Amino acid sequence: MIETAAWADYQARVDSLRSALVNLPRGAPIRLHKSRHTSNLFRPRDAAHTALAADGFAGVLAVDPERRTADVLGMTTYEELLETTLQYRLAPLVVPQLKTITLGGAVTGLGIESASFRNGCPHESVLEMDILTADGEVVTARPDNEHRDLFFGFTNSYGTLGYALRLRIELEPVASYVQLRHLRFDSVDACAAAIAEICATRVYDGESVDFVDGTWFNPTECYLTIGSYADAAPRVSDYTRQEIYYRSIQERSEDWLTTHDYFWRWDTDWFWCSRAFGAQNPHIRRLWPRRWRRSDVYWKLIALERRYGVKRRLDRRAGKPESEEVIQDIEVPVTRLAEFVEFLDRQTGIQPVWFCPLQQRDPEVAWPLYRLDPATLYVNVGFWSTAPLPPGEREGFHNRAIEEKVSELGGRKSLYSTAFYPEPEFWASYGGDTYRLLKKTYDPDDRLLDLYAKTVRRR
Repeated sequence: MIETAAWADYQARVDSLRSALVNLPRGAPIRLHKSRHTSNLFRPRDAAHTALAADGFAGVLAVDPERRTADVLGMTTYEELLETTLQYRLAPLVVPQLKTITLGGAVTGLGIESASFRNGCPHESVLEMDILTADGEVVTARPDNEHRDLFFGFTNSYGTLGYALRLRIELEPVASYVQLRHLRFDSVDACAAAIAEICATRVYDGESVDFVDGTWFNPTECYLTIGSYADAAPRVSDYTRQEIYYRSIQERSEDWLTTHDYFWRWDTDWFWCSRAFGAQNPHIRRLWPRRWRRSDVYWKLIALERRYGVKRRLDRRAGKPESEEVIQDIEVPVTRLAEFVEFLDRQTGIQPVWFCPLQQRDPEVAWPLYRLDPATLYVNVGFWSTAPLPPGEREGFHNRAIEEKVSELGGRKSLYSTAFYPEPEFWASYGGDTYRLLKKTYDPDDRLLDLYAKTVRRR
């Protein structure tokens, strides 16, 4: 239960934000301003200045350990959220793998992690939301009230239907440690078969399975990592120092992490992307402060490169071909995983890539802007790199080919990064009819961008 003082403070922040929105000049673009870096979007967008400061909407209002729920402000990062809930030996049902992803961002976008084969995505454990709409109203959306259509349509709307100010979410109990077992496979087909079996039974080698994800290194080497909660551990690894987590997958068949470190195992080296900055070089790593080995620091380095293009100019002088950023997460049915990975390797040559199985938690629910077949086990494939462009080709060559292949295989693509869909195809894939009705209801004056303009036109 939220304490009276905390609730009063929250309401004061809501009133202030509503007033700022209402007082914006008519036609002025509406976009939240964040003084701290919490964005994990990888698509460029036009700059827009706004008086809507969102930093006041970070923090945990309350944790109810008996009901296993938490009331959380929308701009709260999962790092902040987990720090609070672990004090009660509880955690969100799905904890996205990067510390600065916000709860509101994961719900209005899409969050996936190694518990997603049993718990789905973060939006599936939301019980209610306070949403600021474009006209300055704040509505509480629940699955059983007059705003239920907004509740179910909010996922994958990326702030184009409003902003989540407060969310009540479910929590689940955790143990002190996570035991990891890294299973090697010589083909994606064999790995996919193991994913299907383990996710169906939720058991491996006689023990219950709490987490499943995988790493594909090359066509003859991929691993499935099975995680199980444990109350004790014979030893504990620490991948925030010299050792690198993803390399340990190839070197160890068994490992243990504290539960805290398990949730952030990928953040220290941004999966494997820190190698682009030299952070995996042992000599540089010793000099790189541990507090700067985290995803948001690497993200800032990426932003600097995008702004000044130093590496691009050096590559051009060295005679290297033009390249395209290929930073995507897609989902395909587990039965089509091998086909997609073979295509991706042939198309881009990107190695390694991440696997994460996903299945909708409640088969009776429909999330219209990001529909998945509730009866199907999907595998998220994450790949974050660049690929050389053939002579005469330009940006979109690789990414558009990926979009077409994903559609062919009955999959879906997350919209946090660049997208190149033609508009009719986009709306057919992302709930156009439902979206237009929600837009007309909650943003009739089109003060917010629509989903296509924001994610494809990158405005």
